[in-house]
Amino acid sequence: MATALKLSDELVDVAKVAAAAEHRSVPKQIEYWARIGKAVLENPELPLRTVQDILLSREEVKAGHVSPYEFG
Repeated sequence: MATALKLSDELVDVAKVAAAAEHRSVPKQIEYWARIGKAVLENPELPLRTVQDILLSREEVKAGHVSPYEFG
């Protein structure tokens, strides 16, 4: 469900730059930042990079881009 929000021009301008660098739309960039921020707040003991890697791993599993790890 989409919801219209009023965002500051400054936030949108910063998001435009980040979105272009990450090949996302501006709304998807802001959504990504919100998801990362929520995950960091829920897991304050984890470094940001770890949170990002966990979110990426979840999406890889959903997309079926995983293979079993073989020990040894």
